[in-house]
Amino acid sequence: METKSFQKIYYRLSNITKATCSLKAPGVGYEEMAFIQGRAAQVVKIIGDEVTLQVFSGTEGLSTDSEVIFTGESPRMAIGDHLEGRFFNSFGKPIDGYPIIEGTLREVGGPSVNPVRRVQPSQLITTGIAGIDMNNTLVSGQKIPFFADPDQPYNQVLSMIALRAKVDKIILGGMGLTWDDYLFFKNSFEHGYGKSKIIGFINTLEDSPVERLLIPDMALSTAEYFAYEKNEKVLVLLTDMTLYSDALSIVSNRMDQIPSKDSMPGSLYSDLARLYEKAVQFPDGGNITILAVTTLSGGDITHAIPDNTGYITEGQLFLRRATEISKVIVDPFRSLSRLKQLVIGKSTRTDHPQVMNAAIRLYADAANARTKLENGFELTDYDKRVLKFAEDYSGKILAIDVNLEIDQMLDQTWQLFQAHMSKDEVDIKQEFVDIYWKN
Repeated sequence: METKSFQKIYYRLSNITKATCSLKAPGVGYEEMAFIQGRAAQVVKIIGDEVTLQVFSGTEGLSTDSEVIFTGESPRMAIGDHLEGRFFNSFGKPIDGYPIIEGTLREVGGPSVNPVRRVQPSQLITTGIAGIDMNNTLVSGQKIPFFADPDQPYNQVLSMIALRAKVDKIILGGMGLTWDDYLFFKNSFEHGYGKSKIIGFINTLEDSPVERLLIPDMALSTAEYFAYEKNEKVLVLLTDMTLYSDALSIVSNRMDQIPSKDSMPGSLYSDLARLYEKAVQFPDGGNITILAVTTLSGGDITHAIPDNTGYITEGQLFLRRATEISKVIVDPFRSLSRLKQLVIGKSTRTDHPQVMNAAIRLYADAANARTKLENGFELTDYDKRVLKFAEDYSGKILAIDVNLEIDQMLDQTWQLFQAHMSKDEVDIKQEFVDIYWKN
């Protein structure tokens, strides 16, 4: 590390915890970077001249007379076209075995785009997954999380979406990944469409948990470069935001802050919102769409992390295993895209809203019929047919391993309607029945 003349250097720490340390340092700025005995740290609290730094790699081995060098700058990284196809750690250092990148340094983690420079999202993003494209359609510039139990294949789903989505750049922010997860993403992306479309920032389980706090800022600052300066369509994948929030909690607890719900810091809402609000549609066509995984503790959707996330984002995609087919689907009942009305029936076929609503209604009727069956009640002919419809709908359309274009999803759903139900039971406008119901 090169020391510059304007950097401030101190040699007296007043307090050391497992993740933070404190000292008197006048004139230091919030979020300013520092190095303590060569370890990267960042200012997270200032009271008068008393400064608290979070030490990303931990404080083990530091003493009260450790050297502290303040850089006078917030986090910066060389962001540009040369990042394409590369994978980096939390500090922007390559982990893919290729050379270190030199370039113009740009600020990482700055403020969100001014609202007057945004336009309403209106561009459809297809994923090939019917539980998303047909029932919870994504729109460019949207921010939406996956809620999933830890044992579900959420990283595989993110990979599928990335490989199928028609965007210019995929930027992965991996937090607490196993090394196998990292290699899975890397190999999937390189095999799927070559290197130029993907950029990854990776923190593994072998790295310090506190380093995860840098990953989303690295990913989103890079996304802003390509979306704003290059007018590209950028899809940002963040996984796992629960592990990111746990890292926030570690630092908060070491600073003796009073925890809020579920031992999370009181600033959790604003910490998450600062990231999710980077989703944007620019007037010139560039955009940032954010898909983020939030794993659930024991399936508890009321935990502080998913609870706050739900308030910030524009819906959620809920993964669950459908017992009738033993496959994972995007749950039609617990998933929601609050922006889908901007594109369904407009960027998609005009029968899309009617088909979606009819299929979900029949799927709900099947759930009621299943409850009757489990409680020993006799099923009607309608119950039996709607159960068969739901099984086929789950296996042939909703399962995440099914890859279809939206028109194919709609056509296949019409075929299922016709195979199991009558026209009156489907209850779709006659103008669409005349076109799509095959005699």
